[in-house]
Parts: sequence; structure tokens; C-alpha cells
Amino acid sequence: MTNALHGRKVAILAADGVEQVELEEPRKAVTAEGATVDLVSLADGEIQAMNGDIDKGATFPVDRLVSDVSADDYDALLLPGGTMNPDNLRRDPAAVRFAGDFVRAGKPVGVICHGPWTLVEADVVRGRTLTSFPSVRTDIRNAGGTVVDEEVVVDNGLVSSRNPDDLPAFCAKVIEEFAEGRHPVG
Repeated sequence: MTNALHGRKVAILAADGVEQVELEEPRKAVTAEGATVDLVSLADGEIQAMNGDIDKGATFPVDRLVSDVSADDYDALLLPGGTMNPDNLRRDPAAVRFAGDFVRAGKPVGVICHGPWTLVEADVVRGRTLTSFPSVRTDIRNAGGTVVDEEVVVDNGLVSSRNPDDLPAFCAKVIEEFAEGRHPVG
């Protein structure tokens, strides 16, 4: 632990159906480096995590409602996957705006698995290179992004990975990019 994220505030935007390990592991990684983390969601209470999109996992208490926060409140954003989670998020205008505002401001974003669906909905993948779970790749291409099949891809502060197997590489790059902070928008 280097305390690389001391003083940084990170939002994890997630809803029911989030893949548990994709929420827990990045949160553990950024917290271990000194970041303060809020779980931001669509409704008060708890969200239901899933394991492999099939089995119910743990529940996680929501810290803040997406309708009550702004990208200005945070230094970086994590968007975990799971199939249901980003599908729920991309149908919520406040969640879509919140996620898109990070990219438009040049703030670092870590996104894994099906997570890019929210960024596609926010229309912020055009001209960017990223990876995702295979079933999301056509959506990224249709939204103007370039898709590569690598365990972790970094494009100007946007860190993306394909699935839970990529979490070690994903978490390492998230810490690096979150420590660098805001990137030029262009």
C-alpha cells in the first residue's frame, strides 16, 4: 500500500444486479490506497449483488442517491458490471448524466464487464478505445468506440476490462489512473 489515493473521493455507481466481485475488489483496492468511497445508486437502502449473474450474493448499503450527487463531488468513478446493473443504470437519466459527466470532465473512470453500457447510453465512448464483456462490444462500436480484446485498456483516464478474471490488472490500472487525476479533454 502506497496511499496513492489519499484525499481522493471515489464514487461507485451501481444498482441491483451488480456483479459482487466487480464491486468488492475495486472498492477494496482504492480504499486500501487511501480513497474515500461512496456507493451511489438509484434508490435508498441496499442493492442486491449477484454472482455470475445467476446467484444472489451479498447486499450493500447505498451511501448516496445518484439524484443527489454530481461528478463535481468526486475525483473518480467506478462502474462495475453484471448484466442487470448497467441495464438498470442506463434507463435512469440521472445515472447516465452522472457517469457521462466524469468522462466529459476528464475525470478518471474505471469500467468493467457490462459496465460500458452506461457510458454508451451517455454517448461518451465515441473516439475512445476500450474493452468489455464480448456481448457489449457491438454496442460500443455502434456508439463510435473502438474495441480491443485485452485484459485492461487505458484511454486517457478511461480504464476498462472484460470480466472478473481481469480484476488484478484492472485494479492496478485504476489505482494508477485515479492517482494521476483529471486528464485533458479533447
